[in-house]
Amino acid sequence: MGDLLAQAQAKAAAPAPKRVSKTRVTPAGVIVTEADRNLIAAGAEIANTPPTGDDMAFTHAVLCQVGLPRAKVEGREFMRQSGSAWVNVQAGYLDEGRGPVLQPVPYGVMPRLGLAWVSTFAVRNKEREIPIGDTAAEFLRLMGMESDGRRYATLRKQMHALAAARLQLGFKGRTYNGQPVQQFDAWLSNKESQMRALWPGSMVLSEDYYGALIESAVPLDNRALHALKGSALALDVYAWLAHRLHRIEGRGMTLHWKALREQFAQEYQGKHPDKDFKKEFLPVLKKVLAVYPQARVKPVTGGVLLLGSPPPIAYKGGPSR
Repeated sequence: MGDLLAQAQAKAAAPAPKRVSKTRVTPAGVIVTEADRNLIAAGAEIANTPPTGDDMAFTHAVLCQVGLPRAKVEGREFMRQSGSAWVNVQAGYLDEGRGPVLQPVPYGVMPRLGLAWVSTFAVRNKEREIPIGDTAAEFLRLMGMESDGRRYATLRKQMHALAAARLQLGFKGRTYNGQPVQQFDAWLSNKESQMRALWPGSMVLSEDYYGALIESAVPLDNRALHALKGSALALDVYAWLAHRLHRIEGRGMTLHWKALREQFAQEYQGKHPDKDFKKEFLPVLKKVLAVYPQARVKPVTGGVLLLGSPPPIAYKGGPSR
């Protein structure tokens, strides 16, 4: 099925790294978490080691501008708009072995990473059918993630939700209506026999979504995605900057907090929504810039200044406009 699957399976078969303490205290008394150390290490590797083919990931261009919901959605529909781009996600039904089951609207880190993985496989191998392993646990290993019980349950739930969801993407007069996933073999839980599903796990992308993906895929650094996998907002900000910065010319552009909040966090509706969002956004931006060292982004009064920067992965034939 291609080099990507073989490489992922080889990594999955490798011995698990030894567990280390999750926190350390520096001589200055600063607490450094395991996530902090991983982020620093990933940033250093990205800054000093050019990406190879294995490091390249892909995602849909519109999803770089308006992402899936970050938190659980009450109801069956989610809408987000940013400038000329918008996304509408509607929950759907999935057959889990005993008839139709209504799924939630997909949200959080897992569907973002899962969609990036299947998009990467599709673009690299020019195939609509994506092998996702016989079980959710195997798919976690293919994505380079540990398969503890909570993560397994979350992935299974969110990938089922993603497979069932209806997605509308709009940008400058063009609307895509449909489902990214045309066919999905659900991971069944068989408590009686403790047996795995008998069919190979697979996901088939719809022709329309696959065509749009091939036409407008945005290259990302997979090392950065892994380093930011603890935060849906960080993944969204990274993808957005990867798609946006190399298109900026001249003196750059300033985006104010209201515009940024409407793009990334419309759920902030309190007394001071822009101020509240700023408090969350700036630490996340710092993490993103650690793994996107080419990015020239500066906090300024009232928002952030975006300056023209190279993309994290160079486009073939030069940066795409």
